[in-house]
Amino acid sequence: MAIDRSSCDWRFDSGRPCLDLVATGIGTTGACELLDGAERLADWLVATGLVPGGTRLDAVDETWVARFRQLRSGVDRLLTAELGGGGAGSALDRVNELAAGAPPGLRAVRGRGGKLVRALSADPECGELLAAVARDAVELLTDPVARAGLRRCEADNCRRFYLDTSRGHRRRWCSSEVCGNRERVARHRRRVAAVSGAGADAVPDASPA
Repeated sequence: MAIDRSSCDWRFDSGRPCLDLVATGIGTTGACELLDGAERLADWLVATGLVPGGTRLDAVDETWVARFRQLRSGVDRLLTAELGGGGAGSALDRVNELAAGAPPGLRAVRGRGGKLVRALSADPECGELLAAVARDAVELLTDPVARAGLRRCEADNCRRFYLDTSRGHRRRWCSSEVCGNRERVARHRRRVAAVSGAGADAVPDASPA
């Protein structure tokens, strides 16, 4: 099956870093593995805001990739269990263990124009960044208000989680522009096909008796 590379780009519309991590999995979109190497993981860490731009990430290697994938699997299992899809098993213990670690230290530094910008106190370690994501998952699942907005996308071939903060809490898709648009196009095509089929059935048989 050909891979739609457009679906392999970063998206951060879920509402939480832990949900953004789960969204990188191949099972989420059915398209491709987004964390497919150290360079991609380093790019994701900056893009998701876990580390400020310009942070040195020379230490990121395949070991980091494996550990982030493991955390991703654990968070995915926890979220699925919370939405009634089965037990989380040892995933809760693993996420709690990681969340107990200290996240990276922060400091304020002068950036361009003299404005204060966020920087890390030291080059980040893998365990510190895992702790930041794991803590985000714990905070989400133990916050009744945030937890009440947890949803899974209803579009075909999409398993992304997102927080529904819409008025009336009627949001059905992880993204109206992506999955929502695909669903609307698919509905339109089904309606056109149904009308075309009904019209064909209504055409009288003009063949000779």
